[in-house]
Amino acid sequence: MVYRRKKRSRSRKKTFTISAIEGGTALALASSTGLDSAIKAAMGGNIAGALSTIQTTSLANKNKIIGTLGAAFIGKAIVSGFGRKQLAKLGPIRVVP
Repeated sequence: MVYRRKKRSRSRKKTFTISAIEGGTALALASSTGLDSAIKAAMGGNIAGALSTIQTTSLANKNKIIGTLGAAFIGKAIVSGFGRKQLAKLGPIRVVP
């Protein structure tokens, strides 16, 4: 009787994908809503102040926020027609449109 080896199962490399448009939109919205100062206030224990900061900054920058969301929507619509689905790859990280 001949000993037969089992087939090796190939495991996929673990990668994760970052959307360039969505990532950029998230960073722009975070800066437009004053999220950095709100997080500092919340870490200091002032939750009400943090929420108030987000509210007042969002109301002050509502046109900028609407423009950012509109640009992201248009960017996603334009990029969906591209044939290439990957902009860059750095190790396990892939940047897609």
